[in-house]
Amino acid sequence: MEEGQLSKKDIRESVIKRLDRMSADELAEKYKKIEERLFGFANFLESRIVLFYMDKPGEVSGRDIVDRSYHYSKIVVLPAFDPATHTMHLLKVDNPRTDLKKGPRGILEPDPRKCNTVPIECIDIAIIPGIAYDEKGGRIGSGEGYYDRLIPDLAVTTRKVALSLEDQIVPLVPMESHDRYVDIIISEKRVIYKI
Repeated sequence: MEEGQLSKKDIRESVIKRLDRMSADELAEKYKKIEERLFGFANFLESRIVLFYMDKPGEVSGRDIVDRSYHYSKIVVLPAFDPATHTMHLLKVDNPRTDLKKGPRGILEPDPRKCNTVPIECIDIAIIPGIAYDEKGGRIGSGEGYYDRLIPDLAVTTRKVALSLEDQIVPLVPMESHDRYVDIIISEKRVIYKI
């Protein structure tokens, strides 16, 4: 790491503090703008099978987006996490009200007894969560590495898209050899193309 450059931990903490200072109404308004940009985004509209996420603190809320996607005839895929292996299983969710349960990371995830596995090569677009990003597609996640392990297994044609508040975009994310980039970042103000 270059001298003077913030660590991932410092960036994570700084971004979360910034977001904590925003009111619930302010966040909701910004999330709605991001949602509108996503639903006007050609790659998303043309996709059929979409990998989403259920958010953790510091990540753009994905719940309304998941609910709305059913009206666009999307096949909704969500990850079920396996903390023992630090991997995730991709499962098709037909009804988020009945097919989800609280998982080991404290967030809702698909119930494997109710949801079918989706092969990773079938994903058309992957919405990748994170806490901070830079304009080159560098990403800081929760620190558990789930998505850094998933991204290389996605098909080359699968777009990796991040949803981010402008307040989560930083000048530089310190990337390590195991870290993976996203292709596109959608914020409440713009769309950033790394590709």
